[in-house]
Amino acid sequence: MAVEPSTAMSSAEIVALSRAHTFFSWSVQGALDPIAIDRAEGVYLYTPEGERILDFNSQLMSVNIGHGDQRVVRAITEQATRLQFVYPGFTTEPRARLGAKLAEIMPGDLDKVFFTLGGAEAIENAIKFARHFTGRTKVLARYRAYHGATMGAMTLTGDPRRWANEPGLVGVVRYPDTHRWGEKEPLPAAEALQGLEDVIRYEGPHTIAAIFLETIVGTNGILIPPDGYLKGVRELCDRHGILMVCDEVMAGFGRTGRWFAVDHWDVVPDLMTMAKGLTSSYLPLGAVAMRHHIAEAFETKMFYGGLTYSSHPVSLAAALATIQVYEDDGLIQNAARLGPVMRAHHERLAAKHPSVGAHRNLGLFGILDLVRSQDPWTPMTPFNGTSDEMKAVGAFFRKNGLYTFIANNSIHTNPPLCITDAQLAEGFDIIDRALDIADQAVKT
Repeated sequence: MAVEPSTAMSSAEIVALSRAHTFFSWSVQGALDPIAIDRAEGVYLYTPEGERILDFNSQLMSVNIGHGDQRVVRAITEQATRLQFVYPGFTTEPRARLGAKLAEIMPGDLDKVFFTLGGAEAIENAIKFARHFTGRTKVLARYRAYHGATMGAMTLTGDPRRWANEPGLVGVVRYPDTHRWGEKEPLPAAEALQGLEDVIRYEGPHTIAAIFLETIVGTNGILIPPDGYLKGVRELCDRHGILMVCDEVMAGFGRTGRWFAVDHWDVVPDLMTMAKGLTSSYLPLGAVAMRHHIAEAFETKMFYGGLTYSSHPVSLAAALATIQVYEDDGLIQNAARLGPVMRAHHERLAAKHPSVGAHRNLGLFGILDLVRSQDPWTPMTPFNGTSDEMKAVGAFFRKNGLYTFIANNSIHTNPPLCITDAQLAEGFDIIDRALDIADQAVKT
């Protein structure tokens, strides 16, 4: 249903001024054609002209509670009215309450957090914590990984966004992925773990501070680790005194049907990074969580790190209200309930469309991989590329009121956790029609 415009500027005017005077990330500026958004509510975005768009990716897998929740808006307003900012050497009630709440919901003995501006800064500070705690310098990371766009986080990132930003941080070493590009299934856990153990042996375990991994790889394909893999990484880290660092920036806060993705495998990392769903992206906030013995080490040891906006009280208030919404509305349980429902939609599309080569999801963290051929299994795009078919699928989504993330040969399915069965079906019906386009490229 169309709604009355609430802004004096049209979409065309907003886009023109934005392109003239603001710079967009990850873009060739001259090729931009952004959509202007005026407001949002629940799982829907609205343009200034009232066009409704179904947000099937929670923006960047981040607006987990849905748009426009007035409980969070009120918490932000009340805190901004009371106290806007103090430097991080002071403390506030939101800081005290949020730290205690996170300690309650985080796995194992993760019981202290360092607040940052977002996910990338959480990774930067996790690197510092790991190096300061162990006295070692090397950090291990994978190729099919994205950890953020600041210098250290970008160096840990393995995907091609790293290339233009090199050289980066010294001491980053790659270890094998659980999923090779262009293959349908992940490696067996034992094979992937052997590859990691080989790298540890070759680099010298006494030189390695930490092993970084996205618990479930996000933008590089919603890559769910094979059972036994995370426990194997934990065992290798314990054996060699290396810190295990899980990046839960996308996977955390209910996305997979648990508070954190590591909870599915009963693994407790030494450090855990978070952001996005922490405030449902209503305000910027990230955090590094640490196990008790790591926090204890800094009781008598300086931590050389800090941020002007660390523990910003308004962002912390937003996080407290967001966590309350997860609990009050049963959103984590809803994500768990809808996980099999999403899988059924994936399976229906895979059975109907020869272009669907694979699908994966855990909770509402999902993806469809498109192919030109099932046998041999041939992705619809080359590595780090696109194709006319994927562009046409994206154009169909835009024309038919669906926003989601398309990367390489994949369509992401990551809606807000408040989505209903009917709204989920609405999104997959649009995807269903778009896949008719992709099917035309399949060679049987």
